[in-house]
Amino acid sequence: MINQKTYAAIDIGSNAVRLLVSTITEKEGSETNFRKTSLVRVPIRLGADVFLKQKVSDKNLERMVDTMQAFNLLMKSHGVEKYKACATSAMREAKNGEAVTNTIREKTGVEIEIIDGSHEAAIIAATDLHALIQNDCNYLYVDVGGGSTEYTLYSNGKTVTSRSFKVGTVRMMEDLVEHRTWEEMRDWVKETTKDYADIDLIGSGGNINNIFKTSGKKEGKPLSLKYLKDYDEKLNSYTYEERITELDLKNDRADVIIPASKIYLNSMKWARAGRIFVPKIGLADGIIKSLYNTSKRKKKA
Repeated sequence: MINQKTYAAIDIGSNAVRLLVSTITEKEGSETNFRKTSLVRVPIRLGADVFLKQKVSDKNLERMVDTMQAFNLLMKSHGVEKYKACATSAMREAKNGEAVTNTIREKTGVEIEIIDGSHEAAIIAATDLHALIQNDCNYLYVDVGGGSTEYTLYSNGKTVTSRSFKVGTVRMMEDLVEHRTWEEMRDWVKETTKDYADIDLIGSGGNINNIFKTSGKKEGKPLSLKYLKDYDEKLNSYTYEERITELDLKNDRADVIIPASKIYLNSMKWARAGRIFVPKIGLADGIIKSLYNTSKRKKKA
């Protein structure tokens, strides 16, 4: 006897907005299975508005309304029972963030929760990484977004600590990351990992997924520090146009991948890590998992 349900997560990031639809299958005596049914990404790039002008523009608000209406229809088509929409760095810094969420709710019915950096890191940390994390190993989980980077340290199969920094790809492209913020992030990673030997990185985000894809590695196999270093040099040797034509990158990926590569590469160096694992997970997966866990707790209560 199996029980299936369909949940959805909307991740409103600084670079793109995503809808993840997941089919959850429960079978007595077996582990619950989470299968990605659909993933839609729209490159609205809210951070380009907010990090420069501290507000979401009327044009991008209109695009957001259109996108949420489309997501609503897709969720209806997939028979989604529950969903949660979370907005991160750009929306939490926008002076009109609350007004934007109110407008979207009124026009589309989609409720958006603006979450802070620690909440974002906690949701990501709740993502099921058991297939990767071994109890006798140490890992630094790094999620790079358009407006922020989230870190979580795992040791002996448990979460040790998490931290969010206002260092993201869109923010870096606009030259809005202060040197002291970068130094603070570097010092935190070094200090947090100094007592842990043989640390591996776990990277998530569209950019590291793209880098992994180009490697030709099998899923579950790590990338080496040397590979990431060589690829970073390759990226920086190409023009924006060449990254699109020669590396087959989308136009909204060909620019942000440069600062993303820098963050992942430096994170590996700071943590003295020789390898980075790249599972296909992120905030949206964490939202799905938290929705499921909350539903289970309510049933037991």
